[in-house]
Amino acid sequence: MKSNDNQYAKPLFRGIFRKCFLVAVGAVMQGFAMGVFLFPNFIPSGGGAGLTVLLNYWFHIPLSIALWLVNSSMLLFAVHYLGGFSALGTLLGITITSISVNIFNVYLESPFSHVWIDLVFGSIFFGTGVSILLRQGISNGGMGVIALIIAKYKNISPGKPLFWINGIIFLITSYVIDWEIVFQAITCQWMSTKIISWLYNVSIPKNIRNILTFDFVWRN
Repeated sequence: MKSNDNQYAKPLFRGIFRKCFLVAVGAVMQGFAMGVFLFPNFIPSGGGAGLTVLLNYWFHIPLSIALWLVNSSMLLFAVHYLGGFSALGTLLGITITSISVNIFNVYLESPFSHVWIDLVFGSIFFGTGVSILLRQGISNGGMGVIALIIAKYKNISPGKPLFWINGIIFLITSYVIDWEIVFQAITCQWMSTKIISWLYNVSIPKNIRNILTFDFVWRN
């Protein structure tokens, strides 16, 4: 009986380990993009950040509280529409991303001195990190939850709804605060969502997946 339990437990733990590892990789990569390339240039990384700014501007809610309100409300959607695992994974991703942003922002700085070069590299790393999360059925927080819900029920890539949702929020934010925000924000979203759409659907060879998730450790 115990041998049968071990037979089923090992693949279960292996699957959980693989998902947690990939969620951590995606979240750290997303935090790296924000902390090194995007936030130092005041480039919004998504619609959630835009809503945070608007809440602060309209109701004078501190940015930290506004950000928590936006992400926590999106997590309620994740629980209802995507299930508890997706909500827990999203919470894990948000936590790791937040820690990564703080660490990278303090200890690293962009090697470039041009905002548009930073925008390109930030978009690449951000899009790659978010695509890793979405491939695990995990949202990156904020508007990524809504995009993942739409993608699930419409059977489409989450990159397209994510682009349009964030684009609308960027337009509203720029209209209310400053029009200069919209150009860099939409360019960042266009580049990152193209990367998300491609990486979300790309097929990764099994041997590479095993190496990336240390699957050989479990086999040994």
